[in-house]
Amino acid sequence: MSDPVIVTEDLGRVRVITINRPQALNSMNNAVFAGIRDALAEAEVDSGVAVAVITGEGRAFSAGQDLQEMQDGLSGDGGDHQFPAMLKQLTEFKKPLIAAVNGLGVGIGMTFLAHCDLVLMSTAARLRTPFPQLGLAPEAGSSYTFATRMGWQNAAYVLMSGRWFSAEECLEMGLVWKVCEPESLMSDAIAVAGELAANPIPSLVATKELLMGAGRPDEAWAAHKRENGAYATLMGAPANTEAVAAFVEKRDPDFSSIPGI
Repeated sequence: MSDPVIVTEDLGRVRVITINRPQALNSMNNAVFAGIRDALAEAEVDSGVAVAVITGEGRAFSAGQDLQEMQDGLSGDGGDHQFPAMLKQLTEFKKPLIAAVNGLGVGIGMTFLAHCDLVLMSTAARLRTPFPQLGLAPEAGSSYTFATRMGWQNAAYVLMSGRWFSAEECLEMGLVWKVCEPESLMSDAIAVAGELAANPIPSLVATKELLMGAGRPDEAWAAHKRENGAYATLMGAPANTEAVAAFVEKRDPDFSSIPGI
């Protein structure tokens, strides 16, 4: 029997949600998307849970979309994708959500963070959104959330360069709230979560609802829909097909023969 891809643990009124695919650097396939959706939904309605913390097992927070599954989707072998349902639950999650970024985060492993209320990041972690290198565009509403959280120029550079960013750079840009040493990351995250969780849940929920009243859930979801339009054009196009095939075949992509690239 295989290990569950999502593991949860309650520490008092704090629920820790751990992405548990360390052998795949916690890359997100349909099972992970569904697992995160369900874990957040359960935490939201559990009267004993005040705050949720999400992290990754092993040396990665999440290496992003499982590209083998993406290739299966391009060939028509993929099933119904669970990403939209996960994103909807994430954007509308009513209780405080804290991310403890323990290791590398790629793609959705970075864009996910802009939907969290507080982000703590290990000094050993790095983040990137390699959408240009995959022949794709931003996802998870990041074309909106990154600009509002980090400012237009930082968002443009992060999303258009696709390069790696350190914890200190992410802190300076505003994506991250606090940088921690690797050995203290989880204890620091749990301490902050416990500080929030000591307060009445209705007050926490009302406060988050008021913060989100400025429009983040609606605007992020609208951005996601616009991004889907871009993906409809870019996904499976020559550049994306070559990039995904190169990743699966463990080689560098060759775009030289593709017109207009």
